[in-house]
Parts: sequence; structure tokens; C-alpha cells
Amino acid sequence: MAKASARHLLVSDEQTCLDLKKQIQDGADFGEVAKKHSSCPSGQRGGDLGEFRPGQMVPEFDTVVFNEAVGEVHGPVKTQFGYHLLIIDSRED
Repeated sequence: MAKASARHLLVSDEQTCLDLKKQIQDGADFGEVAKKHSSCPSGQRGGDLGEFRPGQMVPEFDTVVFNEAVGEVHGPVKTQFGYHLLIIDSRED
């Protein structure tokens, strides 16, 4: 069964999410940006979600984490919680 580990950050609006994505793409550390800006408790751990399997996170996460490129910043991903940036650290199919 597939499994992955990923980090994310959560903000309330799409524009903030896009601004933070640009900062990260320009060289800011994902974990530091998550600590500073994420409204999710995981932000204190640099956005680390640990290891999980399909179905353990919201469907919008699964779509990205189990289908998109590892090591790249993905998003904004909209869920019922807000707007996320995701970075997939590892994935096994």
C-alpha cells in the first residue's frame, strides 16, 4: 500500500498562499515559512505531517501527495480548512 511523508502550511486566503509560495521559490526555507505563517498546529514542526497513507488526509491532499512530483512545492490547494502549500518529502507506491 502506498505511503508518503509531506509538509504543509495553511493560511486563510489564496493570495497569502501565493505570496508565501513565491518566497519559498525565491529561496526561503519551507519549514521556517510554515513556522511563521501556518495556522495549523503542524506549523510549529515546520509543517511536518509525518508519514501517512491514502485516505488519512483530506481528499484534496491525497490527490496532490500521491500523484504529483516529490520535492516540489504544490499549491495553493483549497480544502475546507483554507489554502495549503504542500511539499512531498517521500513517497512509496
